[in-house]
Amino acid sequence: MSEFSIEVIRPWKPEDFAIRFCLFDFDGTVSLIRQGWQDIMIPYFCEELRKTGCTESDENIYGLVREFVTDLTGKQTIFQCIALAEEVRRRGSTPKDPGEYKAEYLNRLERRIRDRKEGLAAGRYQPEEWMVRGTRDFLEGLRGRGVRCCLASGTDEESVREEAKLLRVDDLFDGGIWGARDELFRGRRKEEIRDIKAEVIRGMLSEERIDPSQLAGFGDGFMEIELVSGAGGLAIGAATDERRRSGIDRWKRERLIRAGARAIIPDFSDPEALLNLTGLRPAGSK
Repeated sequence: MSEFSIEVIRPWKPEDFAIRFCLFDFDGTVSLIRQGWQDIMIPYFCEELRKTGCTESDENIYGLVREFVTDLTGKQTIFQCIALAEEVRRRGSTPKDPGEYKAEYLNRLERRIRDRKEGLAAGRYQPEEWMVRGTRDFLEGLRGRGVRCCLASGTDEESVREEAKLLRVDDLFDGGIWGARDELFRGRRKEEIRDIKAEVIRGMLSEERIDPSQLAGFGDGFMEIELVSGAGGLAIGAATDERRRSGIDRWKRERLIRAGARAIIPDFSDPEALLNLTGLRPAGSK
């Protein structure tokens, strides 16, 4: 029995949106290759804070790290590493460069996901085994209705492109694929670093000359939902339970609602229902 359902949080009328562009997050929204990344990042960051000699309990440190890691999910990984450096400094220690924290985190993550990527490349795994359910059919449904899809991720752009290709969805994002690039933050202060998703949305609204009502966004991170909602687009929270690969992750759901999601979905396993019930359609259709 399917667990698919659309939970409408902030109702809208069909005429409120005439979607031409859809922005998708990657990890946890399309791809499950990096499922469990929080289980790598959060303990590692806790290790670094414990090295400061602070007297806080393990529970308090874990809660603190989980909070800022979750709040920054959707932004480039470097922002979470900058937050770690700030917490280390706040405890009277000298932090490493955020780029060093990022490199170590990615090394640990790569050891976890190497088999997944190698298995996909060799054909031992099928793409659907490492994607959120229904993703391909939904993307194809959008394109069939004349909607352009683009992908924007806080993961490094080279990795996003590689993993989208392994999942055989790279050609479905005719609006472009973007990710984090080190040259955009190296040597810059935090407030000078451009958020990749904000840049993509800004570009779509200005360069493509679309109205915010023509933009939809799907994501499981606070940032992309907040950005799309704040811009006036249709923000749909994908609260996928990545471990079970079915149903709703209650923690994600709460965060996505706070971020401004108009509706919450568990996945894309009923693409026609999602297309119809959310009113997604090409501009000009009745």
